[in-house]
Amino acid sequence: MSLRETDPRRKRDPQTLVEEGTLDFTLGDLPSAVRKINDALVADPNFFPAHHALAEIYFSARDLPKALDAAKKAHELQPGDIHINTSLSRIYMEMGDKPQAEHFGAQARMLGWKDELKTPPPAK
Repeated sequence: MSLRETDPRRKRDPQTLVEEGTLDFTLGDLPSAVRKINDALVADPNFFPAHHALAEIYFSARDLPKALDAAKKAHELQPGDIHINTSLSRIYMEMGDKPQAEHFGAQARMLGWKDELKTPPPAK
C-alpha cells in the first residue's frame, strides 16, 4: 500500500477513488477497482461517475446484471447524460433486449444532436 493510499483525506474523496479504481481496472485488478469505486459510493451514494464506472467495469467483466443495476442508478441520477444512455443501450443489447437497447440508443443520439445544436457551425 502506498503512502498516498493511507492518507485518510484521499479515502473520502469520491472522484479520486473513482479515478484510482478506473486505473486499477485498466491494469487488470478488478477486485481493487470495484472496492475503490464502492468506497466512493460510501462517501457519496449519489456520485454519478462512480455508478457509471461500475456499470462499465461490470459490463467489461461480462457481469451484465450488475452492470445494468449500476447503469440504472446512474441514469436515475443523470438521465440526460449521453454516455449513460449509450451504456444502457450496450448492456440491453448484450442481454438480448433489443427494444430497450434501441430506446436508450435513440436517447443517446437525440442528446448528441441536442449538444451539437448548442455549438454554432464555424463561420465560412
